[in-house]
Amino acid sequence: MLEQKSLTLHQAQRTVIDDSKIMGNPMELVLGKKFKLEVWEAIIQQMALNEVAHFKVHKSLVTTYPFVSKTLREAGKPQSEKRSHHCCGVTLQNEGIGYADLNELIRNPQDLEFTIELIKVILPNEYEKESWQMTEDEKLENIPYLKEKGNALFREKKYESASEEYAKAIGMLEQLILAEKPNDKEWLSLNQMKVPLLLNYSQCKLFSKEYYSVIEHCTTVLKTEPDNVKALYRRGKAYIGAWDETNAIRDLRRAAELDPSLRNTVERELQAFAAAVREKDNAQKEKLSKMFK
Repeated sequence: MLEQKSLTLHQAQRTVIDDSKIMGNPMELVLGKKFKLEVWEAIIQQMALNEVAHFKVHKSLVTTYPFVSKTLREAGKPQSEKRSHHCCGVTLQNEGIGYADLNELIRNPQDLEFTIELIKVILPNEYEKESWQMTEDEKLENIPYLKEKGNALFREKKYESASEEYAKAIGMLEQLILAEKPNDKEWLSLNQMKVPLLLNYSQCKLFSKEYYSVIEHCTTVLKTEPDNVKALYRRGKAYIGAWDETNAIRDLRRAAELDPSLRNTVERELQAFAAAVREKDNAQKEKLSKMFK
């Protein structure tokens, strides 16, 4: 991992283009993966941990920097804030890449000066690959590991961290599913693997009171398994949290019908919810009556 600052050098003027400290996150560079700026790889491999290096690079060696910069700027941004531009020749010429300063650097290349601080070195056996760096086999091997990691965090009541591990596993499965033909044997097998992960994720979100997320993911499970008791019960609880009485009654009663051991629990849940609804309605009526006095 490294902190980096990039400057243009033009007629004795030095203009900062990017600064990872301002961006808020250090840059992560995986060596040997054909990074677009080969000069960075060459220099970083000669650096010591915590060393700060300053170096100037001729413009002929950094023509790809604007595209690297765009990636760095958009890393971590929500999808809605990203500058979506196709990079075919015509579009690039007419629209650029979404940033005026980078477009200017593409049109008029300059020598660049970099300041890089090497803040962390992760050895190959310690490095945890991102999903996009994995092969299909590696993703399949990693999914059970992520599930167990999530389960361990769940047992420690670290629900937010657990949900993140389940979400990673779900994301990998969805990538694998996209490569299969819908309803083929492989597709069905992968889709079935998602069910326990979605249920675990939903339970975490239920503890976090993120009710609409619970409803969404339990609904996904129920499309595959309409009589899944855990999905019905958790979605019913989420409907209670969302003050949706009709759907809460429907789901919880159905869960109790499928699993009679839940009957007493469901009745207590529904009675408590009915009382809360009455209390809420009475409070609303009282508030309205005071407004019109």
